[in-house]
Amino acid sequence: MKRFVHPSREVLAEVLLAAGPDEPTLCAGWQTRHLAAHLVLREHSPLAAGIVAKPLAARFERAVEELAAESAGTAPYAALVERFRSGPPRWSPLALPRVDNAANLVEFFVHTEDVRRAGERWAPRVLDNDYSEALWHSLVRGSRLLYRRSPVGIILVRPDGVRHVAKRAASAVAVTGEPSELLMHAFGRRGHALVTFEGTADAIARLAAEGQGTKDQGTKGHDAGRRGSDGQGSTAGPRHRKG
Repeated sequence: MKRFVHPSREVLAEVLLAAGPDEPTLCAGWQTRHLAAHLVLREHSPLAAGIVAKPLAARFERAVEELAAESAGTAPYAALVERFRSGPPRWSPLALPRVDNAANLVEFFVHTEDVRRAGERWAPRVLDNDYSEALWHSLVRGSRLLYRRSPVGIILVRPDGVRHVAKRAASAVAVTGEPSELLMHAFGRRGHALVTFEGTADAIARLAAEGQGTKDQGTKGHDAGRRGSDGQGSTAGPRHRKG
């Protein structure tokens, strides 16, 4: 996975830079400058512990808002994105290759799509097969946590037939899509994930109802759109926030 993280950082930086500071994202209440600020502080500030430690969460959110406000102009925003592109400082745990790989492979993919898919027109990227496999394996490892609150069982199914049971329950829904799309669904971007559903009408409706009130749980765990009982997805869904 190591060989995918650095290029993914470059792609995310380029997408942020091309979008500019004031474009919407799939993260609720965040423009691109807020997302860039989050990415920088996540690697450069001790307050980043607030992503997982509730006592620091409010302070981290304030720091994100302050840095985003300081980066409202074109020049300061470009500098912010370049700071993210340059990577974490040596003292950051994310400077360790193993931590970098574990923490950033999915993080960078999802946030790249948070920017790309926030507009009215977008299309899924064609991904390298090995990169797609790396995303799939990361999804499988985290699927139990990601779907822990699902009211129904979840079976993740790839187009090639490979499947993984993310959650067991008496009533289950099979969610089918490319690994990248399954990842977006698992991380809560359900109105912006190109997936299909198979199951009873009741089970699909319950999954959709649970999703409508879900916020992005970030890459530690993850949003939701609307799907009817016939399993057909809408093209719009709620926006979701990085935790």
